Amino acid sequence: MDTKFADNRAWLLVLPATLLVFFTAMIPFMAVVNYSFQIVFSMQNHALIGWETFHEALTNEEFSGALGRQVLFTGIVLLIEIPLGIAVALTMPRTGKMVGPVLVVIALPLLVPWNVVGLIWQIFARGDIGLFGAFVNNVLHINYNYAVGEYSAWFTVVLMSVWHWTSLVALLAYAGLCSIPGAFYQAARIDGASRWATFRFIELPKLRGVLTIAILLRFVYSFKTYAESLTVTGGGPGTSTTFMTQMLTNTAIGQFAYGKAAAYGLLYFLIILLISYIFYIVLTRVGTNEGGA
Repeated sequence: MDTKFADNRAWLLVLPATLLVFFTAMIPFMAVVNYSFQIVFSMQNHALIGWETFHEALTNEEFSGALGRQVLFTGIVLLIEIPLGIAVALTMPRTGKMVGPVLVVIALPLLVPWNVVGLIWQIFARGDIGLFGAFVNNVLHINYNYAVGEYSAWFTVVLMSVWHWTSLVALLAYAGLCSIPGAFYQAARIDGASRWATFRFIELPKLRGVLTIAILLRFVYSFKTYAESLTVTGGGPGTSTTFMTQMLTNTAIGQFAYGKAAAYGLLYFLIILLISYIFYIVLTRVGTNEGGA
């Protein structure tokens, strides 16, 4: 009993940081909740309108359109980055002199700030001077221009996200692979298991925990994408790549509609929270069921 009490006291060390984060997060959150029930004429002139802003948000095509584009973008990048990250991790060396250099190269995209990633791809994907854009237009003879073509703009922001964030999935999967005991692989070789069977029955079950984290992290990050796509396409052409975060910024700053933007933001927060919880429940239950089987 005394040992358990002594161990639990370690939580007191993180209590100050926890309280600091709680208060710094709750103060702006309560301000957003307050604004969501008001119409703001100026910083000194507000009027209480109740649930009207939420009703407008739920029936507004601007909100539903941005949310639909956000869900589509998140689904596409998850379907690409998770399998690709696992494939990259499987090809990475786990022993030898090349482990360090390979890890550094794989981690490099994650070290680039989000707005710098946008600037890089803004130039790289240009059809006239960008290496990628010029290659697609002049070598592949495909009409590619992310500034005027919706499909080109979507292809660019998806490819940019894949380049930037696949490394995160690869590093998490690599860490999971390195934690698998060598005895599992020895048993598979003795049984004559194929490479696919080894992956299916040994590696994939052991990766379920880190893949759960990877999926949750990539969902949250992709669902909050802002600087990258805004820098490259500016939300265009038209509103084809205007996602939720940019729509919120345009509403709050561009239209000075703080009340409507606050209602949008709360709904956005609840949607992220709900989908993250569903992801977590589904993935953990699948892992528990397969582990028990």
